[in-house]
Amino acid sequence: MPPPLPGPLDHLAPLLGHYGYLAVGAVVLVEDFGVPAPGETMLLAAGVYAGAGRLNIVAVAVIAFAAAVAGDNIGYLIGRSGGRAFVHRWGRYVLLTPKRFEAAEAFFTRHGGKIVTVARFVEGLRQANGIIAGTTGMRWRRFLAFNALGAALWVGLWTTLAYLTGSHITAVYDEIRRYEPYVLLAAALVVAGFAVRHLVRRRRER
Repeated sequence: MPPPLPGPLDHLAPLLGHYGYLAVGAVVLVEDFGVPAPGETMLLAAGVYAGAGRLNIVAVAVIAFAAAVAGDNIGYLIGRSGGRAFVHRWGRYVLLTPKRFEAAEAFFTRHGGKIVTVARFVEGLRQANGIIAGTTGMRWRRFLAFNALGAALWVGLWTTLAYLTGSHITAVYDEIRRYEPYVLLAAALVVAGFAVRHLVRRRRER
């Protein structure tokens, strides 16, 4: 018998119980190029199943990491080939409205490639991350490096916590989300600090 999943994760039990690793990979993949899917929730549920011995935690992490990187790269190709016009025409069908896209793009442009890593943990930015990178013309190798780092941190954090805490993961998750704005603010300050230091160095060199 599969372990009972706590409240918010319970609706994923039939999907995860029937398809296992395939469900993990598919849901994480499609979420990461803009399709509204519970990728992060699936990751938590799979971690709980792994903690109960129903799945292998290493396999869950590897599959989720590969799916996350692949999904964002599909998004990158969409943004690179279709550009802003494609997003404005079709984005509303995956909840990426022109207004939301422009706000995300402005934020992305201001903070550069480093935000690709942090974006993995932000709802909305996680789904639009690759598309925005492609649209703004970021070099693919640079995007791939930051994206892979973000995916590794994201998968590692949630699978490990779910694996260790089991049915208590929702309480832990809610507590972490409660402090998310402060973490993002700290990350933004760090990025701003690097940018200021870079500008100061350039002026001194001149």
